[in-house]
Amino acid sequence: MLVAERYEKIVGLVNERGSIRVTELSELCRVTEETIRRDLDRLEQAGRLRRSHGGAVSVKDAPSQPEIPYAEREITHAEEKRRIAKEAVKLIRPKDRILLDASSTAWYMASILPDVQLTVLTNSIKVATELSGKERIEVISTGGTLAQRSLSFVGPLAERSLDAYHVDKVFFSCKGVHLERGISESNELQARIKQKMIGMADEVILLADASKFGVQAFTHVAELGDVHRIITDRRVPQESLGALAERGIDVQTV
Repeated sequence: MLVAERYEKIVGLVNERGSIRVTELSELCRVTEETIRRDLDRLEQAGRLRRSHGGAVSVKDAPSQPEIPYAEREITHAEEKRRIAKEAVKLIRPKDRILLDASSTAWYMASILPDVQLTVLTNSIKVATELSGKERIEVISTGGTLAQRSLSFVGPLAERSLDAYHVDKVFFSCKGVHLERGISESNELQARIKQKMIGMADEVILLADASKFGVQAFTHVAELGDVHRIITDRRVPQESLGALAERGIDVQTV
């Protein structure tokens, strides 16, 4: 395959799927991953796609999928999220340093956290506000650019602020959990800060109700292997639970 033909194939695959991983492109084009990365750099410079963590995303349509407003997320699958949050809180010990993302499930966690000695780092206005009345919990906010729909701080300033910290546990959610394509988010800003969160924790805990499974959202966040534990609800198909167990991922259903 000529280089120009490979470029056209890569752009076609990215536009068709919305996003694709370097590893998959390497297999489909029968060249090394390093070659694919160079190709993606050149195609990004030409404005034909956009690089993302571990792959590329299409610029054919809108740059991202709109985030669901927080008020809507708060009431969607609320009962399942509350059960997941209750189970997640059981993993927290006094004096832990934890990170809570801006998901509605993390806010449910914040609402039931006991007032014990903890350090909580968050990019969520809702989480920080919820914890403000708990005197023994030290709350650290990232700052950054406010994403109004999710009431979260994102962008370079939020990402850089995380570089100063290391936590025992990170609790985060996402838009999609796919057995082959991993964990995904609605837009790149949310994906990037969650990638940072995952990289700064000893234990990574994904909070995802069953509606997230089988979904591939716009931007890749992480591979399933980057997660130590998943807390979900009983609606997840048994075949999905079995596949996760085979990969050595601890899954709790509530």
